[in-house]
Amino acid sequence: MTTAAAGNGQGEKEQKGLNLFFLTWPIFLEIFLFMLMGITDTLMLSGISDNAVSGVGAANQYLHIAILLLEVIGNGASIVVAQYIGSRKFIEAAKISALAVTLNLVAGLAISITFVLFGGHLLQMLNLQGDILEYAKSYLAIVGGMIFLQAIINSVSAIIRVHGFTKEAMLVSLGMNIVHIVGNYLLIFGNFGFPAMGVEGAAISSVASRLLAIIVFFWMLYRIMSVKIELRYYLSLSKEYIAKILKIGIPSALEQVMYQGCQIVFLYYATYLGAASLAAKNYANNISMFTYLFAFAIGMGTAIIVGRLVGAGEQTTAYHRVWKSVRWASAFTLIAVALVIVFREPLMRMFTDDEEIIRLGINVLLLSIVLETGRTINIILVNSLRASGDAKYPLWIGMGSMVAMSLPLGYFLIFYLDLGLAGIWLAIAADEWVRAFIMFFRWRSRAWEKHALVGREQKETTTALQS
Repeated sequence: MTTAAAGNGQGEKEQKGLNLFFLTWPIFLEIFLFMLMGITDTLMLSGISDNAVSGVGAANQYLHIAILLLEVIGNGASIVVAQYIGSRKFIEAAKISALAVTLNLVAGLAISITFVLFGGHLLQMLNLQGDILEYAKSYLAIVGGMIFLQAIINSVSAIIRVHGFTKEAMLVSLGMNIVHIVGNYLLIFGNFGFPAMGVEGAAISSVASRLLAIIVFFWMLYRIMSVKIELRYYLSLSKEYIAKILKIGIPSALEQVMYQGCQIVFLYYATYLGAASLAAKNYANNISMFTYLFAFAIGMGTAIIVGRLVGAGEQTTAYHRVWKSVRWASAFTLIAVALVIVFREPLMRMFTDDEEIIRLGINVLLLSIVLETGRTINIILVNSLRASGDAKYPLWIGMGSMVAMSLPLGYFLIFYLDLGLAGIWLAIAADEWVRAFIMFFRWRSRAWEKHALVGREQKETTTALQS
């Protein structure tokens, strides 16, 4: 009776884990809340000055790269775990989960030390000056110095989501955002007797909210896993599991690091366009994030499903599932882009009263229809290719499209054709569409099927045992 009940419970979990809507709506809310945290910082810091916003925006470029580096392990482990769950190898899934936490903690500590020792030099490389540089330094020293907390969150939350508990991960993010907003209110402006710390207050609030989130995530992790993680699993460094994690994680992270590296170069270009252009870029980026929010959620949910289906040997089902996701994500993105274009001026006025910044921002937001449609297709297809085990292909294509094409194209559009910020948006859009076109044919070719991480013989053994 107990075994049957356990089997039924596991069956219910697996059914939910393969339901796109069940997986996606909590991921959507979680990403929305994560973006809201950044928007909250921007809105509150704009009460200090536009320079404070620019400084924190510049520091966040490096922090985003750090988080992406940490996703080498988090993303790699989540895909490996998904395929092992699909093949019903639950003990192996638990061991890989523990290994991911340990490796990410070590990597996070190394990055934290780097920011503490060399953060100022990194920011000076962006051509930042005056107050903008000082704001960026103080923010990066605190948030960057404690980035190892985000390293732990990355790995644990990814494991929880891949087990199908996306709603629970979303609730933790909700609590983290509430703590962060309250902390901002108290520490940025010095309300209720707290010291008015400005940018440093926003940084401290961010760190405190992450620390509390870690405690809740670990409590949750030990409640939801089919096979509980033993303490010795954290200390067992299996070469086989590390190789599988890195096979997916390194190409995935390198591709994202390249993307963010290109964004830093575009930020560098923007510094030569003046303080107004730099501020407008940061504000427009914050608004644009909401146009591809649906795509991110659907992409992450689809990746979980694809990983499980590939692990179970159901590649044809995975193939058709991805095309449905592309259609749904594209429809949602078009609606979001239309809303942003219609309300672009009121949205910009939420951040600033400077008419020049508003003019620059609303002009580039018009180009969202070109940029975000291509980005949406990429988000779904690239996430699906990674989940299938085919992580190297997007990396090689990204090297040619992002680095070799978009950067020189952006320089030409900005400085030779005098298009200013619009040149940045158009160069990024060109990259997104080139890659979307190539990824479309890669998925249709089904060449990704040979990259599964869990061997077919494991599935056959499991089936025999069940019989």
